[in-house]
Amino acid sequence: MQKHSITISAWSLLIMLLCTLPAHAQKISRPQQQQYSVEEVLQQLAKTKVIYLGETHDNPEDHKAQLEIIQRLYRQNSKIAIAMEMFQRPYQSVLNQYLAGKITQTQLLEQSEYKKRWGFPWESYAPILSFAKENNLPVLALNTPSEVTRKVARQGLESLTPDDKKYIPPFNEIRTDNSQYRQMVQESFQQHQVAGHGNSANFERFFTAQVLWDETMAEGIAQFVKANPDYQVIVLAGQAHIIYGYGIPSRVARRLGNNIVQSSILLNPSEVMQASSDKAIADYFWVTSE
Repeated sequence: MQKHSITISAWSLLIMLLCTLPAHAQKISRPQQQQYSVEEVLQQLAKTKVIYLGETHDNPEDHKAQLEIIQRLYRQNSKIAIAMEMFQRPYQSVLNQYLAGKITQTQLLEQSEYKKRWGFPWESYAPILSFAKENNLPVLALNTPSEVTRKVARQGLESLTPDDKKYIPPFNEIRTDNSQYRQMVQESFQQHQVAGHGNSANFERFFTAQVLWDETMAEGIAQFVKANPDYQVIVLAGQAHIIYGYGIPSRVARRLGNNIVQSSILLNPSEVMQASSDKAIADYFWVTSE
């Protein structure tokens, strides 16, 4: 069995941070791991309100797995929505127009500035969007505008203008108090910092920008769940936004009163991730076989 490797510390906020049918899905169960069939996992996910599919953005196998999981979940329950890190919130109306058949795929890419704002191969996500369009599924544009996260990383939240704040949560909802998350991001920041740019003030801005990214996506998911309680939401996002629940999942739970059932699936995680600590890094591992 071949596993596609990623690195848990491969973070780079300003250049898009982590941000064949799979043979099985593997549930994390410490200290031992128990394997399940695809059917067993899908049955377990049937009553889950929000499902996170943590990807490595440039791994084609992850995107094939995402489509397969979405298709199978749709067969169980047609009321699903797909929430995507790959589109930024100001372009929700563009996504809606594409899904309604009012604009072409080429126009979607142009009007959402996809290549500029995301840039990973469109071919990875096109089948997922086509499936959503064919089956009238809502697709949520989750991400913070890139100019806002860049500004926060360079100058802090206080630099944002009223226009900048239109697509992000209120400042009092941007919580940076998770010490474990902070430590994990800091270790990565120190490994990847540019010489002369690694001081504590720079890290604080970097961490705040990362948290802003998470909080913005969490707000979008929570708002949809509140407005559409009969829908199941499938979230496509980088693994770094999902692991341990630190990024998006805990912030969705906070907004919904911690009374929501969520599950996280890491697609083709590295061996480092699979062996990570005694705390479950995710609920499931989904490993593609060749």
